[in-house]
Amino acid sequence: MQRPSAPVPDVSIILPCAGFGTRFKAPYSKELHCLAPGVTVLDRSLEAVVELAKSGLHVRLVVVFGTHKLDTVSYLTRYADTLQLVFVHQDQSFEPDLDGAIRSALPMTRGPVALVLPDIVVSGPGSAGSLFAALRHVDGAGWSVVAAEERDPGTLGQMGALALVEGDGVVTVEAATDKPADPAAFNAFWGMVAVTEEEAHRLPDVVRKGVDSPLVGAVAVLVEGIVNYNTVEG
Repeated sequence: MQRPSAPVPDVSIILPCAGFGTRFKAPYSKELHCLAPGVTVLDRSLEAVVELAKSGLHVRLVVVFGTHKLDTVSYLTRYADTLQLVFVHQDQSFEPDLDGAIRSALPMTRGPVALVLPDIVVSGPGSAGSLFAALRHVDGAGWSVVAAEERDPGTLGQMGALALVEGDGVVTVEAATDKPADPAAFNAFWGMVAVTEEEAHRLPDVVRKGVDSPLVGAVAVLVEGIVNYNTVEG
């Protein structure tokens, strides 16, 4: 008997889990670091994704992994009843770094696409619904970001930095660059990115150096805080 096929996803999430996390000196992947009994960094980073599924959307989670991250692959199977899981191996010799991980995942995406990093956690009131809010904006703007205001140059220099402006009650991105050498012109950074299916091919450019960022003009959904666990040493 033929098994029923999985439903076509309403939204796809790219979750790059192939990094080596060399700053995090522990015998396990940094995203599996325990924050509370039974709760890891990865669980917290996926809260907004799970909220999409709770709203009734069919959510495809495209996990990009390396062979050194089989512990993360195994851990993610606990989400199989909530999310449509797809695993893609990243060939670092062919598609290296974070932009390569995104390119590896894109062929498996359908519908609007969001980039969620396994070591980035958003917090504060409304943070669980922030990705849903960002996805609502992509139909008009094409791009949207979940972002937190920040003025510390040390923090901005390690993140996807944004210059946000407000007009007519809407906050948008005026300029964006990844890990700027001079962060003085920026006042925020992103934690998640959402884009239409038609524009998703440009998603790798969000984290690439030397290219114009596609985030200029994106609508920003502000949250109280964003923690980058990639900068935390184990």
